[in-house]
Amino acid sequence: MERELLLECQRNDRNAQRKVYEKMAGKLYSVCRRYLKNDEDIEEALADTFYKIFTKIDQLHNPDIFEAWARKIAINECLQKLRAAKQLYISLEEDHVITSDVVSENISFEKDLLNLLNFLPEGCRAIFNLFAIEGYPHKEIAVMLSISEGTSKSQLNFARKKLQELLVNQHV
Repeated sequence: MERELLLECQRNDRNAQRKVYEKMAGKLYSVCRRYLKNDEDIEEALADTFYKIFTKIDQLHNPDIFEAWARKIAINECLQKLRAAKQLYISLEEDHVITSDVVSENISFEKDLLNLLNFLPEGCRAIFNLFAIEGYPHKEIAVMLSISEGTSKSQLNFARKKLQELLVNQHV
């Protein structure tokens, strides 16, 4: 992101904020979409993300890390939304039976990861996103979600198994 544009945002320049929004909205929408299923929740998390970006941009001292900083805000907004809705539960059961009929109806044959992730329980999906996509270590995930490191690891394993099952069932 351009340093001057971010400085203008720090001065509450609405045109600069609009330009930053236009450059970042698609990327941050994709981040929110990986964590949340409902379009309204995604839009709300995205709006909250940009609100925080523009109200806290003066705390950003290194413009070179703006995109990573903005992504982290988006992730935290999604996790906060899941916690508030009490949807961030950890699945300890494997009673989610997924049939090839369900997969065929709901997943395009393009192997769209986003659609596959929607079949995971919220907690598993959040952990999979944080570890496999965002690159957070289990120790940090455990702190973020107030769980043990072992729970983070087991939920990642559970998510991977379910995703493999979905891919296998998709080709049946």
